[in-house]
Amino acid sequence: MQLAAAQLSQHLQRGLKPLYTLHGDEPLLIQEAADAIRAVARAQGYTERTVHTVAGAHFDWSEVLAAGGSLSLFADRQVVEIRIPSGKPGKEGSPALQQLAESSQGNDSTLTLVILPRLDKMTRSGAWFGALESFGVTIQVDPVERAALPQWIAQRLARQGQRVAPGDDGQRALQFFADRVEGNLLAAHQEIQKLALLFPEGELGFEQVESAVLNVARYDVFKLSEAVLAGQAARVQRMLDGLQAEGEAEVLVHYTLAEDIRALKRVKDAVTAGRPLPMALREQRVWGVKERLFERVLPRLTPVAIDNLLHSAHLVDGIVKGLKAPGWPTDGWQALHRLALALCRECAVQQNTPARKIAA
Repeated sequence: MQLAAAQLSQHLQRGLKPLYTLHGDEPLLIQEAADAIRAVARAQGYTERTVHTVAGAHFDWSEVLAAGGSLSLFADRQVVEIRIPSGKPGKEGSPALQQLAESSQGNDSTLTLVILPRLDKMTRSGAWFGALESFGVTIQVDPVERAALPQWIAQRLARQGQRVAPGDDGQRALQFFADRVEGNLLAAHQEIQKLALLFPEGELGFEQVESAVLNVARYDVFKLSEAVLAGQAARVQRMLDGLQAEGEAEVLVHYTLAEDIRALKRVKDAVTAGRPLPMALREQRVWGVKERLFERVLPRLTPVAIDNLLHSAHLVDGIVKGLKAPGWPTDGWQALHRLALALCRECAVQQNTPARKIAA
């Protein structure tokens, strides 16, 4: 049984199931979901808890199976927690998880909680995950995307009796807050809690938020790619500065940008040759958020613009490896800024150009 993370609280009010599986890459939200399950379990008499972390190919699954099939002398009910950081239980783990899932049915003395990272489609189609899903409750915990982050912050502030001002001033404060904590939800949670310690319940002004919230944002190259394709120039510059400060490899940032440009070229050529856009995107393995961005940008992106971007990407490839190019900065990060903003401008212009100008 699949359950949305937002439905967990309501689900727990109706009663516990003997088996839960949490999977996702956001530690804070995974921890909160697990805490909610544990709290209800404790209230219902599950007073003992054992934790098993699956590490390495030689993990002893017999201990887990034994824990699930036995009770302590000091507790009538127990929670057996299985953490698999790699997301891969291994050759012995797969049948063990299937056995645990099947044996959980009708077992009101043991609650099994399996915690996994974000899983790809192939892993979710495996027999062991299918068993967890069939015999228990699986909850996919998705990260909070940048666009939803201000609202998430506002909801968390409301929990502690605080709020921002109505109108533009409040939205400005939330956007400032989101910029400071993007990509680091655990730190965002801590900054929100700090506001509760510093200021009383009620309305928070922009100056209070600005003075209190630290810059704890963390970025990754995949989110950079989405920001570039969305034409968000200010965010792109902020992310590049953050990646440089965090010590990200220049060649990895370049590869991400160049691969997007090459993918735009391949899809554009396929569409020009008569391939339907959805089919061309699937063939180039473009999906999810990036698929929607490609769909918005590609129909209006000219072949000349793509060729110019490809040439720039080729030059920057040499620069980040120590070569020089006429008319380009010698510093790798400066060259990456120029390449990223060139692609960003093309995407932004193409998205915002009125139809009558395109027709002309």
